[in-house]
Amino acid sequence: MADREKWIRIRIRLTAIIFILAFGFIVARAFQLQVLGQDRWEKKAARQYQRTIPLIPQRGTIFDRAGQELAVSLEVDSLFVVPNKVVDPQRTARMLADALKMPLTAVRAKLKSDKSFLWLKRQVAPNESQRVQAMKLDGVGVIKEHRRFYPNSEIGAQVIGFTGLDPQGLEGLELAYDNTLLGEGGFLVMERDALGRGISSGSEIQAGRRGSDLYLTLDKNLQYIAEKELAEGVSKTGSKAGAVVMIDPMTGAVLAMASQPDYNPNAFQNYRPAQWRNRAVCDTFEPGSTLKVFLLAAALNEKVVTTQSKVNCENGNYRVGGKEIHDHRSYGMLSIPDVLKHSSNIGSVKIGKMLERERYYAYLRDFGFGEATGLDLPGEVGGVLRKPSRWFAVDLAAISFGQGMAVTPLQLAMATAAIANGGYLMSPYIVERVVDSYGQIEMKNSASVRRKVVSRDVADEMRKMMTRVTDADGTGSLAAVSGYKVAGKTGTAQKVDPVTGTYAMNRSVASFVGFVPADDPRLVILVVLDEPKGQDFGGLTAAPIFSRIASQSLRYLKILPTEELGRPVLEQVAQTAAMPEIPEAVFTDQDSSVRRMPDFAGMSYRQVLRSMETMQLNVRLEGSGRVVAQSPKAGQPIRFGSETWVRLEPPS
Repeated sequence: MADREKWIRIRIRLTAIIFILAFGFIVARAFQLQVLGQDRWEKKAARQYQRTIPLIPQRGTIFDRAGQELAVSLEVDSLFVVPNKVVDPQRTARMLADALKMPLTAVRAKLKSDKSFLWLKRQVAPNESQRVQAMKLDGVGVIKEHRRFYPNSEIGAQVIGFTGLDPQGLEGLELAYDNTLLGEGGFLVMERDALGRGISSGSEIQAGRRGSDLYLTLDKNLQYIAEKELAEGVSKTGSKAGAVVMIDPMTGAVLAMASQPDYNPNAFQNYRPAQWRNRAVCDTFEPGSTLKVFLLAAALNEKVVTTQSKVNCENGNYRVGGKEIHDHRSYGMLSIPDVLKHSSNIGSVKIGKMLERERYYAYLRDFGFGEATGLDLPGEVGGVLRKPSRWFAVDLAAISFGQGMAVTPLQLAMATAAIANGGYLMSPYIVERVVDSYGQIEMKNSASVRRKVVSRDVADEMRKMMTRVTDADGTGSLAAVSGYKVAGKTGTAQKVDPVTGTYAMNRSVASFVGFVPADDPRLVILVVLDEPKGQDFGGLTAAPIFSRIASQSLRYLKILPTEELGRPVLEQVAQTAAMPEIPEAVFTDQDSSVRRMPDFAGMSYRQVLRSMETMQLNVRLEGSGRVVAQSPKAGQPIRFGSETWVRLEPPS
């Protein structure tokens, strides 16, 4: 009996212990789930009765250097449907298909879907959204999203690029700075029942964060001038394509970068991908005689020649490595400056031989050829420059006058800037600063020297020699700009026929690169034309485009002329810069040549710029869209030194 009672007590104790352990486990598990794991299970529960639909984030704005908008994100309406909320699918489908110009079958399929949410049409036009909202259809909703818009259409298109619907950057700066520009998208929150069906209106929105803004070195007005003149030049010469690069030689800042053919990024899908390409950084060409500038700079820096040296140009014919080298005219003994002025191939070949391949190659690399510049734009290539160990005698000869290697327009412009600024190769940049959504500067670029290439004395000598190229008897005489000294060099290079592998006689690249004013360089401008028809020499095709771009850009930047001017040119300059040494009495109403303010009312930005060019006016432009105000008023005289402006606003 005693044993039985003892065994009962043991069983009771064991049972109690088991109950205590089980209860302790339950308490511990409850504590783990309800306290330690609270956030996790709340989120899991929310996922069961909520659905979040990601919304397009608002990208940051892209501005030019004056703060003018180049790319903006606008609020637009997007339409969605909650199928189980639609009362009469057949009638609703017909009404929506008619209002949105959509196929009836596609709309009907969306309304009959068993999903809890479907986009009906995203980023619709305002009139379409208004029509649908006026119908007050059950199960059909509208929400604000952001759409990328480029207010200046083609201006700077290849540089700025464009985005897709998502909106991910697909080209240009939109792609290169996609993570910077792209903010954090918001969410549309939908409640649903146990079967996953929507049970709310879907109007609850969690806001996102706006992306950062880009401020560029690009100037919208200079960009327009470059694009307009390049387009006209390509059309007149029958060229297949073209490019223009404008650089501030002292800093390396890119002021303008144009390509032809161009496109409108607001409708990029209507253009061929070849038109999206930024030819200034993505295309290469043989530089031709423009390379003679850097050959002579290297030879002078190495002291293998001086400006007083003479070279025998063999009366226009010279044989190297079994190949005949020709000049476009027969020259005998030429000085080093005359070799550049008359662009003698034979003189350049002989100087290249004196310099020798290793030293010449080293200088070409120092000037930036054969490597990418590092500009923050996608798709930049480094060009082609073979190692000197692979040069034969004929290769050294060809590279001495700019064939047998390939460069990008940007590389050639930056190398020329090194001559203009006293011998320093700068790093180019096009984004001046990045500003976040709170107005704080995240990143800032400034002038940066990559390396010293030649001495200041050599750069000064080259500047003087390049100025002679634009003399009346020089190869670049058509690049001259009234009132300013221009330093530059023409280039004409045959293109390789892809079929035969030899140089084609009827296909070439014409170019002109230079800087102005020559004595105090403010602008480096390069013009490249691909396969001009008829006259294909750079001095006849590219040089006039350079002249027109430089002339208008100098007036816009209010850079005073350095040479003597006649009265008509003085009046033109008086509209753009303060010149206290000119008596104000010269510009009076009694003067028959006084300029009067045209009527700009209702004009677009491009129309105003076109009128400014035609009438040789300098007018300050504010805003974008259409002209709503101007000073002075239409018909009133424009007095010297007075403020002249127009204000533009988007159409309401």
